[in-house]
Amino acid sequence: MPRGRKAKPRIEPDRRCIVTGETQPKRGLIRFAVGPDGEIVPDILEKLPGRGIWVAAVRGDLNTAVTKGLFARGAKRTVNVSDTLVDDVESLLAKRLIDGISMARKAGIAVAGFEKVKDWLGRDDARILFQASDGSERGKSKLYAPGGRGSFFEVLSASELGLSFGRERVIHAALGFGGLTERIREDAIRLSGVRELDSGETTGKVKKTT
Repeated sequence: MPRGRKAKPRIEPDRRCIVTGETQPKRGLIRFAVGPDGEIVPDILEKLPGRGIWVAAVRGDLNTAVTKGLFARGAKRTVNVSDTLVDDVESLLAKRLIDGISMARKAGIAVAGFEKVKDWLGRDDARILFQASDGSERGKSKLYAPGGRGSFFEVLSASELGLSFGRERVIHAALGFGGLTERIREDAIRLSGVRELDSGETTGKVKKTT
């Protein structure tokens, strides 16, 4: 597969996190909206009407927004906040990421399986390496990320990666270059900040390689 051109950097507006008070590009934040019944609704696609309420894509910040009543302050009104809101955000981000990788597969810019992924990496056709969070560490250690911030993620399980490729389980996957890949990368970064591991920690960091 020929290597595509790198997508041009997008210029996007900044938004302010209601927890930290910091302003940053909205790709690192989660948008929420107030539904007709006053319920706080995660707006992962950023399409719901009304004034947006923004929280950094960090599990601790999301929990703080819920426990300290910051959504009501952001909305400037009384709101209802579900006890499962943070978990709902995680589920929605995971679904969006799985669907995005599936779209990349259908577009011919995603492959799965050790040998195919190894081949893409060897030919510099891979922009991102995904490896299952519950895969064998020995097997995963045999592949090296393409390089650069956000070129390697272990944020999806083998069964979740499998959904993207119509298989029961996938341990290794790679994405090529293009605008869709960059959108998927941003989704993976956000999920990395929100997803909780069995230990109670988040996947947290976006891995850097040189």
